[in-house]
Amino acid sequence: MSHAEDHEGTRRDFLYYATGGAGVIATGAAVWPLVHQMNPSADVQALSSIRVDVSAIQPGTQITVKWLGKPVFIRRRTEEDIAAANDVDVSTLPDPIARNNNIDGDVPATDANRALDESGEWLVQMGVCTHLGCVPLNDAGEFGGWFCPCHGSHYDTSGRIRKGPAPENLPVPLAEFVDESTIKLG
Repeated sequence: MSHAEDHEGTRRDFLYYATGGAGVIATGAAVWPLVHQMNPSADVQALSSIRVDVSAIQPGTQITVKWLGKPVFIRRRTEEDIAAANDVDVSTLPDPIARNNNIDGDVPATDANRALDESGEWLVQMGVCTHLGCVPLNDAGEFGGWFCPCHGSHYDTSGRIRKGPAPENLPVPLAEFVDESTIKLG
């Protein structure tokens, strides 16, 4: 084999790899915008986490905020609300699972497993009936919590389904106190 033939093989190999590399880069440049357009838009990303000032909420009242297009109930409960929620035997509930996104795994639907803070004063939950997606009324129903007048679901002061067609408790979203008067959702 002559020196010229050896040089041609090296040159041919270089052109082969350079062309292949350029093809990969061109394909990546063409595909990237298609993949990127599937990401959430900037307005959706901005709403994926919100902070709510709860300093004006008095015991026994609640506010409703919109998060990810759905209502969220933030309630500051009274001692009576907490006591009523703690007096419930979890084994008698239609849905004995807490549905709390702040806790990993399925845990019993005790009031402590659904409340935001250790005292049980704060309850944060999605404000959507688990039957057909209606928005329940607060301070209503047979158990002093929420009542969905559309189909008759009754929730207690811990947001647990007690009576009616709803199959599950009101879900608890990811939430935490970032300071003594601000709750972060998401």
